[in-house]
Amino acid sequence: MVSKKKTRVVDDVVKNAPLKTKTYEQELRRLHVELVKLQQWVVAKGLKVCIVFEGRDGAGKGGVIKAITERVSPRVFRVVALPAPTDKEKSQLYFQRYVPHLPSAGEIVIFDRSWYNRAGVEKVMGFCTEEQTEKFLDGTPVMEKAMVDAGIILLKYWLEVTPKEQERRLRDRINDGRKIWKLSPMDIKSFNLWDEYTLARDAMFKATDTAWAPWFVARSEDKKRVRLNIISHLLSQIPYKEIHVDKVDLPKRKIGKVKPTKYPFRYIAERF
Repeated sequence: MVSKKKTRVVDDVVKNAPLKTKTYEQELRRLHVELVKLQQWVVAKGLKVCIVFEGRDGAGKGGVIKAITERVSPRVFRVVALPAPTDKEKSQLYFQRYVPHLPSAGEIVIFDRSWYNRAGVEKVMGFCTEEQTEKFLDGTPVMEKAMVDAGIILLKYWLEVTPKEQERRLRDRINDGRKIWKLSPMDIKSFNLWDEYTLARDAMFKATDTAWAPWFVARSEDKKRVRLNIISHLLSQIPYKEIHVDKVDLPKRKIGKVKPTKYPFRYIAERF
């Protein structure tokens, strides 16, 4: 059953005062501490958490994921960013290649794009037929219901960006040697298909915004704000408590009884 409450997507930007870097860093640090608490709770209770991030090219998915994962254990928080499907994978059940990546007990899996590729890029770029898209939209709520019934906590986020800001970010990728790897040929082909992606997005929401797996939309014009907002929101969606850990101290140690071996170590050049 699709949720009667429609997801509200607002393309107009709500202007906020610029967030000061110091404020951002303080809030991010506070949220990182909470993410560590969540991590410990997930491991202790054997929870299975799956977080899906979708959005247009340049919406800021990678930056949000980095902000979430930079202070937690990669053994608990696992990021999945699958490449284009192989010929073998194309012959399989569509969801088949995603299933092995779903979380086990004590894991939080983050999908940097997901099975929703079929409703977005594959549909718009003609990589699948209309019939395949319709079957996907019909089947996804069933698949996600099975995930939730199996004990997976499923959170789905859509990052919304305006055409103007998307263009600015894509041009920034072109001109910045550190970011050029983020720009794919598919991004260039998709650039002039804004309206087509809008229609695909709306159809996706209509079919897959369910009571058991609703979509949450985050405005991503301000990178700092969207990172804080999403982390704060996901923490609010998973009830957790701080796990008490006894404070430890380093023991005294004895150094100096063993003489270092004289060996011609190859030290790297100290250029900085």
